[in-house]
Amino acid sequence: MLHINDLTYRIEGRTLFEQATAMVSDGWKVGFTGPNGTGKSTLFRLIRDEISADGGSVSVRPGARVGGVAQEAPATEESLLATVLAFDKERESLLARAEVETDPMKIAEVQTRLADIEAHSAEARAASVLSGLGFSTEEQLRPCAEFSGGWRMRVALAGVLFSRPDLLLLDEPTNYLDLEGAAWLESYLAKYPYTAIIISHDRGLLNRSVTHILALDHLKLSVHAGGYDTYARRRAEQARLASMQAEKIEAQRAHMQAFVDRFKAKASKAKQAQSRVKAIEKLASVDLPVAARTTPFTFPSPKPPMAPPIVRLEQADLGYEEGSPVLRKITLRIDNDDRVAILGANGQGKSTLVKSVAGRLPVLDGNLYKHKKLKVAYFAQHQLDELRPKESPYEHVRKLMPDGTEAEVRSKTAQLGFGPQKADTKVEKLSGGEKARLLFGLITFDHPHMMILDEPTNHLDIDSRDALIEALNDYEGAVLLITHDAHLAEAVADRLWEVKDGQVARLDDSLDDYRARVLAAERTQGRKEKPQTETSADRRREAAEKRKALQPLRNEIKKCEKEMDRLSALIAKLDGELADPALYDADPAKAAGLNKKRSDAARDLAAAEESWLEASDAFEAAGEEAI
Repeated sequence: MLHINDLTYRIEGRTLFEQATAMVSDGWKVGFTGPNGTGKSTLFRLIRDEISADGGSVSVRPGARVGGVAQEAPATEESLLATVLAFDKERESLLARAEVETDPMKIAEVQTRLADIEAHSAEARAASVLSGLGFSTEEQLRPCAEFSGGWRMRVALAGVLFSRPDLLLLDEPTNYLDLEGAAWLESYLAKYPYTAIIISHDRGLLNRSVTHILALDHLKLSVHAGGYDTYARRRAEQARLASMQAEKIEAQRAHMQAFVDRFKAKASKAKQAQSRVKAIEKLASVDLPVAARTTPFTFPSPKPPMAPPIVRLEQADLGYEEGSPVLRKITLRIDNDDRVAILGANGQGKSTLVKSVAGRLPVLDGNLYKHKKLKVAYFAQHQLDELRPKESPYEHVRKLMPDGTEAEVRSKTAQLGFGPQKADTKVEKLSGGEKARLLFGLITFDHPHMMILDEPTNHLDIDSRDALIEALNDYEGAVLLITHDAHLAEAVADRLWEVKDGQVARLDDSLDDYRARVLAAERTQGRKEKPQTETSADRRREAAEKRKALQPLRNEIKKCEKEMDRLSALIAKLDGELADPALYDADPAKAAGLNKKRSDAARDLAAAEESWLEASDAFEAAGEEAI
């Protein structure tokens, strides 16, 4: 489907790809990962032929339709349903031809093609996609112009999903979705019948929806089978093996160098010393992966600590207009160590709840009790626009430290993640992730007792999300969290609240239970269940066939394990021989030969371990399906 060969691309003197090569086959669902700003979106532009490479090539299978979400759906008077249906250009063209065609043969061709593309079910499919992305049946009939830009982005996403291109390109598709919509999208992409490449930093999506990971790292591309966690484990194991091999080679080099240093001045040993110098030069080097450094987040502990509860709502009506509350008769409390993930579809009132707790919305009725010295840090995406674009991080921090010395302000700015190279960069020049990092630092400057985070990860890559999780778990105050990132919610929250139908309910379910319930409800409402005609004998036969299909993987695992045992024994034997100092005096050529043999064996062992990892991962994945 997609071939990338020796791709080189530079922009404004900066290299994004250097002789990068990768291949994506038909039917693969590929998660595209890499640090922010390294060129992932640029590769999508190269695939769509919007820009040209400086070297190499990017080619898509001839005749394949490429689709993606470039911008939000237009604010027209067309209904959402009609807007989504219009994304299928072939269907629209065929229907138009059917209206005017008079030749019986051509009419038959049009009708046959309409049947081939399942045009008869188009409205039902479009409605199902819109429903999955959070639009009710009534909303689907309303004009696009009535919806905000964020909701029209969902409509555009629905349109491209409905049109089912041969190569689907999605760039952070969950950024405009709630957790419920993200769960539906994960399920949809896992079953997508064609090829898809998805730029995402959402671990849930990258583990549950994709068959491969396309990694962009240090200007190169690499493709790995399995989801993100499998890729991360394999990468860590490769780094560990490389480090071990490098340590062994370095120890060997030090041993020989010690001999050279000791005897190079002695005439009787000069020849042997020179031989070891040549052996040192021939020692293989191991390229260790360069660790990407992610600046940690740090959130200061609350000052002073407070006795619980720090917030209490009693029979409170919450909303924006008197007489029209979004949430009614809410009674709850927040203690100083609570970690709460707030769940619920968009539009149910999650943001209304947290804005009321933060004091940004007045309580319409009932009571809201807060500790009078309570400090609340509030993070929401729209606040990124409140940063002053013409000022630098240093100038933002200076406003909060008017009496601080130059050194003190710069030290604090560096603590927020903006060292000498970034401290004086204007905000308008910062990436989305850097703006989010600056906002985190500013809102927690006064040691808040509670952090309220409304979709905090939209501009953060996976490593930065992990750093955020670590900082939130170290933070000693309360956390209220709204997020579509299930991994973040699972790692941080120990309590779940569901906002639905004007109420806030505490959930005893796990996040996985909640996700399964959401998907089950969507299937019940949006699609008819397939008739259950499979018998027990059918199921037993299918299970037996799957077990039989696993046998080659079992054989491959055993073969790799046998080879790993053989190579490990050989390396141990060689290490024993090489440990003898007399060997280098008696037979330098033999020592050099043993060194080369050991290096080859170590390389073969790393390859065998990689094959074993791949076979084991494939066996585990296939075994789970066979259960």
